[in-house]
Amino acid sequence: MREERGLQMEGFTLGSPSLVCRWRLASRGLPLENRHLRALGGRTVNGAPVPTALVAWAKQHIEWTLAEGAAAHPDGVLMLLVDERGRAAMTVGPYEPLSPTTASALADRARLASREAAQTGVAPESLWVLSGSRLIWGIGPDERPSGAASLMADLARTLGFAMERREGLALELLDGTVERDEVLLVSDEHGIVAASDAPTRRAERFVEGYRRLLDSFGRRR
Repeated sequence: MREERGLQMEGFTLGSPSLVCRWRLASRGLPLENRHLRALGGRTVNGAPVPTALVAWAKQHIEWTLAEGAAAHPDGVLMLLVDERGRAAMTVGPYEPLSPTTASALADRARLASREAAQTGVAPESLWVLSGSRLIWGIGPDERPSGAASLMADLARTLGFAMERREGLALELLDGTVERDEVLLVSDEHGIVAASDAPTRRAERFVEGYRRLLDSFGRRR
């Protein structure tokens, strides 16, 4: 595993990336490892399912080399890159906090992520809207969740929220056609982020749940 100084690894130079996953680290480890790997196995590259051998390769490198490879950025971002020929590389870089975090900015990120989902089957970022007693998840009926989104869904069930999937939610928010009280972005890289220009009374419960996960993971290591 190497840092962001190039993509030449193991005797070859990686081609144009067809898939890039960006996963948040904590204390040189990957808190959502199993969730991310399950989501990786549900993706496609150039129309073909990600091979189980690639998922196994990623798991092996995370377990064997991540602690050393993340020494310079213990709370950084692990990036998995797969090129058009199915060759893969991993690299670790610094984490940069998300900005801006207005509701419209979060919706725009989710809109762009949905384009990736159309190509790979999984959106790395999704929009969630609290509207009255409903928690609306901006995901298609057959779309697979990312690692972070699966955590958010589990937190919602634990907190007693009933979820509703709605494809195109980000566009509805940008167009002003959805009623919304609180807005969140759920991201493999940034975790659970509440909109800075909307109320956060209930949203903060999800944000705090993610923070506690990162903190407890660091204490266990």
